Amino acid sequence: MKNKLRSSLAEKIRSMSLILVLIAAAAASAWAVIAVPAPIVDRMIENDLRKQSGHWQRRVVLHMTNVEEAFEKGQILPGDARNLSLLPEETDVFRFRLLTSEGEIFWSTRSDEIGEYESNAFFSTQVARGEVYYMHDPLPAYEVDGFPLQSSGFDSSITREVAQIYVPLMHNGHFDGAIDFYTDITDLRQTFIRRAQLSLIVLTSVALLAMTIAVYVVFKTNRVSMNQLRQRNETERSILDEQLRLAREVQLLGELNEWLQSSRSLDELFDMVARFMTHILPTAEGSVYVYSNSRDVLDGCASWNGGSHREHIHPEECWGLRRGRTYEFGSSEIDFVCEHAEPHDGRSYYCFPILAHGETVGLMHLQAIKDECPEFISSKKLAQMCAEQISMAIANVRMRDQLHDQSVRDPLTGLFNRRHMTETLRKSINASQSSGKRLSIVSIDVDHFKKFNDNHGHDAGDMVLRAVGSVLEQACDGDEVACRPGGEEFTLILPGLSQEDVMTKAELLRQGVEDVVVRYGEKALPRITISLGVAHYPAHGTMPQDLLRASDDALYDAKAKGRNQVCVAASAAPAPRNPAARADTGSAQDNAKGAAA
Repeated sequence: MKNKLRSSLAEKIRSMSLILVLIAAAAASAWAVIAVPAPIVDRMIENDLRKQSGHWQRRVVLHMTNVEEAFEKGQILPGDARNLSLLPEETDVFRFRLLTSEGEIFWSTRSDEIGEYESNAFFSTQVARGEVYYMHDPLPAYEVDGFPLQSSGFDSSITREVAQIYVPLMHNGHFDGAIDFYTDITDLRQTFIRRAQLSLIVLTSVALLAMTIAVYVVFKTNRVSMNQLRQRNETERSILDEQLRLAREVQLLGELNEWLQSSRSLDELFDMVARFMTHILPTAEGSVYVYSNSRDVLDGCASWNGGSHREHIHPEECWGLRRGRTYEFGSSEIDFVCEHAEPHDGRSYYCFPILAHGETVGLMHLQAIKDECPEFISSKKLAQMCAEQISMAIANVRMRDQLHDQSVRDPLTGLFNRRHMTETLRKSINASQSSGKRLSIVSIDVDHFKKFNDNHGHDAGDMVLRAVGSVLEQACDGDEVACRPGGEEFTLILPGLSQEDVMTKAELLRQGVEDVVVRYGEKALPRITISLGVAHYPAHGTMPQDLLRASDDALYDAKAKGRNQVCVAASAAPAPRNPAARADTGSAQDNAKGAAA
């Protein structure tokens, strides 16, 4: 009963809407018939008169003996005046005037105007540039020469539509003057308007008739198709619900991919995965495992929707990893439970191997939240798509980390290179300026390194550099950074340590390197010693280059004093570098294969 009332009400609303549409169309047609023709007709007449003014201009020119001289001097010959006075009888022009380039009227069909000047501003701004100027205004009938009322008296209530056209005379790009034509367009305008209105009446009548017929047909057709629409309503609604679900899944997958691609670390990536999977697969508990660097176990990384993950699992514990494809528990008559899913309560689950670039990088495990869950079974394809996106994101993060590590690490020693050293030093100085935290720089150079290369070969020199780099790396704690700018040079960035602690650490480093024994082949290499130069911020400089220069100068002092010792920069304005103090540093070029990228 309610559906019938609703249908009846809807049909009444549609009928009233169609009637209102017809009324609005009729009103719009009436307005178009009354208001639209006049502007259209005026534009048509203006275009015609602009063209006609050219013919009038040529007739005036042909009636004059010397046009250029007449307009230049502002004088007209008597014979030319007689010929020009005949023009209103031969054309639709009832009045015209000849004007010089200064705007002086030197001849007119009304003699009382001769000698006056054109006062309108458009004469000098538009007509003088060679443009035809058109204006249309209603004038009293007695202003129209030859109109019958002029002989019987003045009647200001009677008006005529008069068009005034200024046609410039140009010669070789020079403005000689202009001709001002007046023509009565009242009758022509009224005739055009009546014809336009008649045409619009016919067209709108036909349109209204066609609209009425169309509305009637639509109304009848709507009533016939209403039952069909009701029958298709449920089907379309179910299809729409499915499309909305798919659209939501696509949107969530797109957002998941966008966020995963912007993640900076695996921890951040797995946090995003857990939050998104809660919304994408609300009927599934889930967890993600990723292979460790040793490739012997998988580390548990994230879980969601009440799921849990172990700290480690072995690849043999999962049938999906062992078989190399997705494993679905509960879809076959005979199933085997994965060891990592124990203890198991019989609920369906999936194990999706996460593949990237042809290599298995992890595992995604999904389990139905409850028994007999059709939504979980139907979500297999969506879950597979999620696993593919997660796999590519993991591979991208690992590749990005690997590339970044290669860009900031020295390939020989594993220490940070010059590029990372400069960036870290700049950040450390900014942090010290903001917090007042202590900061020190230690420049280190291997003593007599050239002898290792010359006497034992470059391979032995590389072993010495790796041994020194290992000692420096083991000595760094927390925010301390060990770098190899190049050759046999090393640098330590030590934030947060007092000057006494820095000196103690530098001395311990010196002793630690001195105690290192490097064997090359069947013999041990000579004892390795280093010289160290220390500079403190801000005592020895507030810019990275100042601190590095101060520590280098302190290093040169240590070498000049006999090497294998620690020296502190003398002042905030260190002396210029003395190249002779480090004769043994020339082996950096000989050992270029170990230099930082």
